[in-house]
Amino acid sequence: MITIEDCIGLSGLSEEEIDAIAEHEHLPEIVAAELGNYLVGTAAGQEEIRRMIEDDIAEARAHGRPERAAVLNIVLCHFLNEHRSADTMKP
Repeated sequence: MITIEDCIGLSGLSEEEIDAIAEHEHLPEIVAAELGNYLVGTAAGQEEIRRMIEDDIAEARAHGRPERAAVLNIVLCHFLNEHRSADTMKP
């Protein structure tokens, strides 16, 4: 049997990045892993993931959750470090 950890491992993203996608899209973690796997394969998809994480940061700040925003900032930095094309597309 394949586990959620297996799916996350195969997605090309970290668990925290998958969690950010799940939070942004209001999806179960397993569906977010599948979506993340699909998106991370292209520069445009990586840009979409970057925007999702940035939206999650803004949402956390707007709702008075600075700790969550700080964690998501770390997630964003990790994502940009691992997926350079998402960083080069930033306006």
